[in-house]
Amino acid sequence: MKVVGSQSGGSFLVWTLAVQLVLCGSGVYTSDSTKNCKLPSESDSERKVLSRLEPLTHKNFSVMTKTEKESYTYVFQLCGDAAGVPGAGVVQLDSKQESKPIVIGSYNSTQAIGGSDWVMLIYRNGDPYDAHCSKEKRKAIVMISCDRNMDAGPLEVVLEDRDREQDCFYLFELDSSAVCPLIQSQLSTGSIILIIAICLLAVYLIGGFLYQRLIVGAKGMEQFPNYAFWVEFGNLTADGCDFVCRSRNRDEAPAYRGVVAEPLEEEPEERDDHLLPM
Repeated sequence: MKVVGSQSGGSFLVWTLAVQLVLCGSGVYTSDSTKNCKLPSESDSERKVLSRLEPLTHKNFSVMTKTEKESYTYVFQLCGDAAGVPGAGVVQLDSKQESKPIVIGSYNSTQAIGGSDWVMLIYRNGDPYDAHCSKEKRKAIVMISCDRNMDAGPLEVVLEDRDREQDCFYLFELDSSAVCPLIQSQLSTGSIILIIAICLLAVYLIGGFLYQRLIVGAKGMEQFPNYAFWVEFGNLTADGCDFVCRSRNRDEAPAYRGVVAEPLEEEPEERDDHLLPM
């Protein structure tokens, strides 16, 4: 039994893979991973804020803090499982008990507040405290600020505020260009059109000059591209300007100075009879 068209089948498979790669690269198959974050009350404004953070998804950001007696590692992921813990947006790993992570905040209870160049992300419903803050559930606040020089900076721990009866929280900072506002162009439409026109004119003049000089062999003013046309155009423009802008009345016949009629003196008739031979 023969396999017919195996070479064409292989080519078809290669083209199919190439098309899929192009589609993935162009964003046809992109997915909004920020939808994994669950809002207590669905809001279009909060969804819009979360969509600004799409470049930060699928990434774990970690930071380590050390004291004389304790050492912790905090891991943050945007709308994803931090350190592989299901539902956890921020986790705390104790260097002594890494196998038992503490959930600081869950992305299943997310709140997003955004400004012009910053986003404050709040994860609630973490593991409850053992003895602090009336044993309420932990809460993580991640402050993401604009920094155009980096895609995503290192995660930093600002503080853990647990010396109160309630509303305790962990505060983190992260710099990223994802929350920076777009820089609007300072050029108006007219300026752009003018720049394009000047560039086209420069190309026309330089290209035409080189063509006339090197190909045609023109000299002097003849090197100017379409010299005869522009001379005629200038003459017609001058005639039109003269016709429109001159103040002289064109219906009036031109005045001529009359010639003074003076009687002509008759010159005496010269006779040349004396020149004839006698």
